[in-house]
Amino acid sequence: MPQGLSSRWLDSMAELRTDRLVLRRWRDSDLEPWAAMNADPEVREHLGDLLTREQSDASVAQFQAEFDRRGYGWWAVEVQATGEFIGFAGLDEVDDYMPFTGVEIGWRLARSAWGQGYATEAALTVLAHGFDTLELPEILAVTTATNLRSQAVMRRIGMTRDPVDDFDDPTEPEGPLRPNVLYRIAR
Repeated sequence: MPQGLSSRWLDSMAELRTDRLVLRRWRDSDLEPWAAMNADPEVREHLGDLLTREQSDASVAQFQAEFDRRGYGWWAVEVQATGEFIGFAGLDEVDDYMPFTGVEIGWRLARSAWGQGYATEAALTVLAHGFDTLELPEILAVTTATNLRSQAVMRRIGMTRDPVDDFDDPTEPEGPLRPNVLYRIAR
């Protein structure tokens, strides 16, 4: 993000809207449903260990700090019609230990929000923001090789995969979370 941007500019970046969703900064009221998601074995199936309430709350604090620093990050996602918190979507810098660099798109939704097109809707809006506002040249997406639902969203939003880019996550032991796939989309 360019140096010297005013807080007013950052505030304007704090919310994205779709026909059905609001992607916004996190609120205290999001902490409990976020913790419930992170304690749900089905939601965490492709992510690793369940999180404690303290770990879950700490993740939100980190999301907020990164958003403040960069002007983008992980937005909380709510359903416009009801105000219900259903998860997160956004952009993040690829971790240093990965075998590639760039900015990654991601999403995670509560089970009650699965199968309704919300992940695709949020991801399309995040992509548009990444390309049109942040002027990113490329956006990446990573998931485990077994996470077929997320891979389907990646394809629906126009991302493509070259199997030569697939990799083993260096932070994971041998097992189903180690083999990962990499999807890409250029501006």
